Amino acid sequence: MKFAHLADCHIGGWRDPKMRDLSTTAFLKIIDICIQEKVDFVLIAGDLFNTSLPGVDRLRIVTEKLKELQDQEIPCYLIAGSHDYSPSGKTMLDVLESAGLCMNVAKGSAKEGKLQLSFTLDKKTGIKITGLPGLRGGLDKNHYRKLIKKNLEEEKGEKIFMFHCSLNELKPEHLKEMEAEPLSLLPRGFNYYAGGHVHIVEKYSDENYPVVIYPGPGFPNNFAELEKLKHGGFYLVKDWKVGYIPIEIHPVCSFFLEVKGKSAEEVTMMLEQEIEGKKMKNALVTIRIEGKLSKGKPYDVDFKKIFKHCYDQGAYFVMKNTHKLESEEFREIQVNTHAIEDIEEVLMTEHAPQKSMIREMMHAFSDEKNEGERIVDFEERLFKAADQVLEKKEEK
Repeated sequence: MKFAHLADCHIGGWRDPKMRDLSTTAFLKIIDICIQEKVDFVLIAGDLFNTSLPGVDRLRIVTEKLKELQDQEIPCYLIAGSHDYSPSGKTMLDVLESAGLCMNVAKGSAKEGKLQLSFTLDKKTGIKITGLPGLRGGLDKNHYRKLIKKNLEEEKGEKIFMFHCSLNELKPEHLKEMEAEPLSLLPRGFNYYAGGHVHIVEKYSDENYPVVIYPGPGFPNNFAELEKLKHGGFYLVKDWKVGYIPIEIHPVCSFFLEVKGKSAEEVTMMLEQEIEGKKMKNALVTIRIEGKLSKGKPYDVDFKKIFKHCYDQGAYFVMKNTHKLESEEFREIQVNTHAIEDIEEVLMTEHAPQKSMIREMMHAFSDEKNEGERIVDFEERLFKAADQVLEKKEEK
């Protein structure tokens, strides 16, 4: 018996098109490995897509790949995650299931105010699979509290439970503020617990829950994940023995600077020294800077120059994070007015050198969504307008 367990592919999730393609590429590579390994079936524990209604181009690519699995007679069992499950209950996963490309194992019925799940039988291995979907805002915890466990725990044979939520027993320190549920909410006695939602690579085991796995994302879904994980991956399980398979699409080269008492110009020079001579061929480059500048403002750091240097060295994509980079020149502003327009004017006057740019940014973000325009296209249009404002400022 051999199967694959993946989760949190978030296909279509990144804003930039080049990065957005990578989550799709990772998914395709994972499925190729599954076919090469001749797995008996594939488990996707939620968030295959980043939205319940993905773009047609992404949907087509995924559909074609799932068709390859079907042609190889490899079933795909899945549950909806908090991203690909909509409040209305409609999800593109239903369309894929109707086409016979996958099977949603989160099936059951109401019984005296409680929830009773049923099993999906994998005919080749005889393994029985069930699970619960993930919902936004932690609403799925109501399902777990209403879940009838007796029939699940008493079911004979080899069993897998799929879930898409955070568990206290597997929650890492950096996610300590995340709302989580106790592992005891899950039914006991299953051979394998296929998790998703928490983008960590982690496993847990005790006498009641033999193998509980989070496989992490198929590809890192944000800046911090790229820094921490470096790559995505999935689990390959053979005769209940687990092995993690990393999926590296591009190497990740990360730089971190903690500045104190440095000017924006000095920070630029420090960055130049950091990146000098580093191997960046085809790499994803992340630059994080934290601290307080003694002179200048965060946008005075010459990132345009730094980015060009990275791309000249062959970097595939470069991104920065200056969320915790502060300036001595910014100070608390007291606004003694209640009219929104007056508050805006006072704030802009306080930062007079940037006043025109602020107005342009406000104008760029005031645009409204066009009739029939997809949210992802609307957001991309707004960000492009904002980028044009920033580029104009840099050219002056």
